[in-house]
Amino acid sequence: MRLFLSSYRFGAHYDRLAALVGEPGRVALIPNACDAWPAVWTSAITSDAVPLRKLGYTPETLDLRDYVGRATELERTLAEYPLVWVRGGNTFVLRAQFARSGADLALRKLLAADALVYAGYSAGACIMGPDLHGLDDVDDPAEVAPTCGIEPQWDGMGLVERRIVPHIDSATDPDGYGKRLAARYRTEGTPHWALTDDDVVLVDGDRTEVLR
Repeated sequence: MRLFLSSYRFGAHYDRLAALVGEPGRVALIPNACDAWPAVWTSAITSDAVPLRKLGYTPETLDLRDYVGRATELERTLAEYPLVWVRGGNTFVLRAQFARSGADLALRKLLAADALVYAGYSAGACIMGPDLHGLDDVDDPAEVAPTCGIEPQWDGMGLVERRIVPHIDSATDPDGYGKRLAARYRTEGTPHWALTDDDVVLVDGDRTEVLR
């Protein structure tokens, strides 16, 4: 299993993503964490596609809403990509779209077979933890029902053992929500990784590293 989980895009460790992926190629860019914000959906895709292209990748938007009820087809489609890139937004909306499309099951299967690399930042990283409890201090679960037509789910993908708190001391979080959530987890004794926008949790096979 190969995971590159960051607070913001490549963090300060693009070289480690490049080592996981190998030669740059096609990328499935999944923007569904932004589904509750249609006014910024297209610009959000562009903001990730441009830096990926500059590094030699070929990003292709993969909208999970197109695969609701078509889980087998989604798995076949995902298997065509050496890299899946899942951007930030609302973690609860992203989790709901993973469930509706079957992306959660497909990605678990493909990652277990080492068929692709999963790179996710912010919400795309948070979803990989054991559960989403506490993230409602940062993201609004109430956006799920009107956006996805289902109730929020509180389980994560469970592919890393700790919760991830992004954007510590970040200009993207001027109100310090992430810092307060990390403090809450420390007080509660909840295992977590608090990441600045430079930091990355990297999983390569049986080895997990936190890159600072």
